[in-house]
Amino acid sequence: MRRLLPDSIAGRTLLALLLGLTFAQFASIAIYYSDRADALASLGGSQIVERVAAISRLVEHAPASKRERIVEAVNGPTLRVAWSRETPLPDQRADDWRIRLVKRALVAQLGAQAADRLRLAYAETAGAPPLVMPMMMTHPPEGQSRRDAWREDMGIHMRYMMSDMMGGMAGAAPIGRSLRVSFRLGDGSWLNFAAPTEVEAPFWSPRFVLSLTVMALMVIALSAWVVRRLTAPLAVFARAAERLGRDVNAPPLPETGPREVRQATRAFNEMQHRLGKFIDDRTRMIAAISHDLRTPITRMRLRAEFVEDPEQRAKMLNDLQEMETMISSVLAFARDEAAVEPRKAVDLVALVEGVCNDAAEAGRPVRFEAEGEITLSCRPLALRRAFANLIDNAIKYGGEARVALAATNGEVTVRIDDRGPGIPEDERERVFAPFYRMERSRSRETGGAGLGLAVARTIVRAHGGDIAPSDRPEGGLRMTVTLPR
Repeated sequence: MRRLLPDSIAGRTLLALLLGLTFAQFASIAIYYSDRADALASLGGSQIVERVAAISRLVEHAPASKRERIVEAVNGPTLRVAWSRETPLPDQRADDWRIRLVKRALVAQLGAQAADRLRLAYAETAGAPPLVMPMMMTHPPEGQSRRDAWREDMGIHMRYMMSDMMGGMAGAAPIGRSLRVSFRLGDGSWLNFAAPTEVEAPFWSPRFVLSLTVMALMVIALSAWVVRRLTAPLAVFARAAERLGRDVNAPPLPETGPREVRQATRAFNEMQHRLGKFIDDRTRMIAAISHDLRTPITRMRLRAEFVEDPEQRAKMLNDLQEMETMISSVLAFARDEAAVEPRKAVDLVALVEGVCNDAAEAGRPVRFEAEGEITLSCRPLALRRAFANLIDNAIKYGGEARVALAATNGEVTVRIDDRGPGIPEDERERVFAPFYRMERSRSRETGGAGLGLAVARTIVRAHGGDIAPSDRPEGGLRMTVTLPR
């Protein structure tokens, strides 16, 4: 499950917002659909119920001779009314919930006894049964023959048929769903109603889908913008922490944004300031100690000149010389650490090639291989010293130095190979410790204070890179320097 989650805070926050939005949308759709169904039921029922009930009571209590005129008077385009001997609606169970709602409302208006006298149906206007159905009366009203009753019924039927046709031509009853209601009067005749209702459009209509899509895209875009703005300080902190590892004297971060971000930025800047001050104090202390040691060393050198034994005098002078060399190296290291060299873009190929050319002009065996141009933002003097230390170390202990540069996506690799005995694997990390020298290198010919590799690694790591020693396949040692571009 975790593999499916986005890796960034912005991605996870955006996913949470989208999931919440999706659930909220579906809940809103369900509520909206329920309200919509109730509204349709109300539109097809309660707005018609009062008129149907009022007309039914009026016609039922009116004399038979006046019913036809009353029906003609109340008949209109929004509610078609007809009076007939029989009902056009079949006697069937009301399985439609909307019909049950309308019937319940009619019973509440007309009384409980009207429940068995009502027939309702929802039907399509096109192909729906006619509003009146002429049928020959088996028992015509008193004083009227069967022929006269049939003739009267046909006349009523024709008038209502023509009224239905004219109303349909005028657009009063468009093609769509209509509510049909038949109410049986006390004399056995039926009062028939037809009311066109709003056609229930498909819920997932193109317009609804388009509206939902546009709203979702707008919410996604706004959420992505807000989340990106809220999480941007985290990316700034990550870059600042990476930069701090390369340059403790980098400018502080601007204290902007929300309160929590300003507090975190202020704490980060204070930490960077304390680290810089600590390193500066340590460097100054080392420089002061090294400088103060020169005075007693000078006095000891003068006293050693008065030693009568030539062998002992030579040993003492050599030890003092070694101590002075170490102190000079420490002072040079401290001066480089204290100096704030600005960064600038340089051609790394030209920089390393210049170091190799200087060594070659001094008669030292150096080979350089590189093509093209590799631009790198760095402190050129510090980086030049690091490569000089590594090349000098390879020549001293390996007989020669072969330097090669290669650039990949986001990284520069510098390989410095020699033909020396190499470094045992258990000592490859210790050789970078200050003043550490392997036993076989303790000779008067090579000399050294044991700070060359320590200084080189410090400089390279200050640029965000590292130095890794390894064995060459052909024999000898390989120092691999990696620098981010």
